[in-house]
Amino acid sequence: MNQQILIYIIGALALAVSGWLIYLEIRLRRVFGGKKAGDLEDILRAVAKELQELHNSREEIEKYLETVERRLRRSVQYVGVVRFNPFQDAGGDQSFSIALMDEKKNGIVVSSLYGRENSRIYAKPLENASSKYQLAKEELLAIEEALKK
Repeated sequence: MNQQILIYIIGALALAVSGWLIYLEIRLRRVFGGKKAGDLEDILRAVAKELQELHNSREEIEKYLETVERRLRRSVQYVGVVRFNPFQDAGGDQSFSIALMDEKKNGIVVSSLYGRENSRIYAKPLENASSKYQLAKEELLAIEEALKK
């Protein structure tokens, strides 16, 4: 009787161990993608190579984004336009002042004065939204309008 109980216990343990081995085999096949365990080193090399390629790509993208950031800071980000009539004999608001500034509010203000006989264009550099040259009221208005945006 003791022998029969012992046989049942050993049989149950053998079934449990067999089930555990089958479970581990299924998990290993899933990890190795159907390849043999001997190929694990090759798999790890391939994964390491892909990780290195991803690292290199990330570094290239970071460098590219840095150049884009530098270019963006220097691009025109503030624009203001004011149209006006500087002369009584000219019809309509044909004259204008336009302010163009980058992130640091450096740039240029351009004014065009339209008259029946002639037209004039003036350009003045801007540093921190001001100029070392005297600005007309329309130019100041164009700068104010640009800074509102």
